[in-house]
Amino acid sequence: MTSTNLNFEDAIKLLKNIVKYSNIEGQKHLDLSICVAHERKLYQRALMLVNLEVEKGTLTEDQLKQKLGLIK
Repeated sequence: MTSTNLNFEDAIKLLKNIVKYSNIEGQKHLDLSICVAHERKLYQRALMLVNLEVEKGTLTEDQLKQKLGLIK
């Protein structure tokens, strides 16, 4: 998968790889520091793509968090 052919669903799948439990019990977050360095730009592109969909109103921030598994 390259950043040029990344679609929304691919971006969600990719970003799920960097979901990490927080120090705060029960909370999760995205952690770019756990992705492989040479793939960091791809993960950043995926993050920009999904955030753009929120900005466009395609889905809400909470819906995005649910898709990523950050909230139930």
